[in-house]
Amino acid sequence: MDMLRTAESVTEGQCDKIADQISDAVVDAVISKDPHGSVACETLISNGFCIVAGEMTTEAYVPIVEIAKNTIREIGYTDGSYGFDYRSAGVITALNERTSDLARGVRKNGKQGASDMCVVVGYACSDTPQLMPLETVLAHKLSRALSDTRKSGLLPFLLPDGKVQVAVRFDQTRLAENAAIEHITVSVQHSRSVSLEQLREAVLIEVIKPVLSEFDLKNAVIAVNPAGTFTIGGPQCDTGLTGRKNISDAYGTRVAHGGGALSGKDPMRADRQGAYMARYLAKNIVAAGLARHAKVQMSYVIGEPDPIAVQICTGHRSGIDDEALARAVAHNFDLSSEAVAARLDLLKPQYRKSAAYGHFGRENDGFGWEATD
Repeated sequence: MDMLRTAESVTEGQCDKIADQISDAVVDAVISKDPHGSVACETLISNGFCIVAGEMTTEAYVPIVEIAKNTIREIGYTDGSYGFDYRSAGVITALNERTSDLARGVRKNGKQGASDMCVVVGYACSDTPQLMPLETVLAHKLSRALSDTRKSGLLPFLLPDGKVQVAVRFDQTRLAENAAIEHITVSVQHSRSVSLEQLREAVLIEVIKPVLSEFDLKNAVIAVNPAGTFTIGGPQCDTGLTGRKNISDAYGTRVAHGGGALSGKDPMRADRQGAYMARYLAKNIVAAGLARHAKVQMSYVIGEPDPIAVQICTGHRSGIDDEALARAVAHNFDLSSEAVAARLDLLKPQYRKSAAYGHFGRENDGFGWEATD
C-alpha cells in the first residue's frame, strides 16, 4: 500500500523562526563568554516590537537589545516598507536569574543533573544521505533556497517571510529511491514590484526546479502563492514565539515528539542536550547498518545526571533485539549531562545557525550530534 508523507518548513523570516533565532543568538552570546552560564530565553515578536524574557544567570555582560536588532537585520528586515525594520523595532527585556532552589536541586553528588523532567526523542532513517526523512530534507532545502535567492539578489523581489510544504508518495517498498513528489506548495512574501505571474514563474525556475532537479516533477502538483499576493508578512501581520515550530525543527511527523522546544536553552538543559544525544545515537545505529530506521527515546527527572530510561525502536523488520540494543547503548555510552556535553562538543556558540531549517540533518554545520563516529 502506498503512503503519502508530508513535511513543512518555514524561512528564517517567518515570525516563529525570528523568535527562535533571537533566543539562540542570546544563548550563543552567553556561552561565548561563560560556557557554563544558565539560559532559558523566550522571545515574543509582533508588529514593531519584540520581548525577550526568561531566566539568565551569568557573570558576562550580554547586550540583549543589540543582539535582537542585529538578528532581525541579518534575517533581512532592513526596510520600513517591509512592515518591520530592525532600526525601529522596540526591544523589551524581562530576564531574571535562575532561582537558588533550582540551582541547588540540579546538582547531585557534585554532578550536573537534569534541570527538569522531560522526555526526548531522536530519530534517523536511511531515506537520505543525511539519514533524515526525505520529505523533511526537501522542505528545508526549498525554504532555505527561498532565502538564499533573496539574499544573493537573484530574486530581489522576495521578502523574508515564507513557508513550504512537500508531500512525497512512497510505494510498497518504502524506499526513498522509489518515492515520487506529489505536491509542492510554496507561499513567499514579495514586494509589490512583481506581478503574481512573474513571481510564480521565477520561484518555479530559480528555486523549485534546481532544488528538486533529481526528481521527475511532471506529475507533481506545484502551487506558488496559491492564495494570491503575499505582500504583507512577517511581524506586521503575525506573531512569533520561541519553540512553536518543534515538529519542523525535528523530524516532521515521522515520530512522536517529546514536546520540549530546543531554541533559547543553554546546552546543559536536559531537553536540548538530550534531544541532540538521542539523534546522535539513532543516527549512529542507522549509519552502522544495524537498521533502516531507529527511534531513541530517553526520559530524565530533575536532579538526576543520567536518564532513568532509554528505549530504542528499530521496527519489527530490522531483526534487532531492541531491548538488548538499549542495554548496550546504556552500557557503552556515558549519558550523564556533563559527558554528553563533552562528547557532542556542546559548550560553544553554534546555536543561532541551528534555529532555522531544522536542528538535524545538518552535516556541513559542524554539529557534534550529527557525527557518525
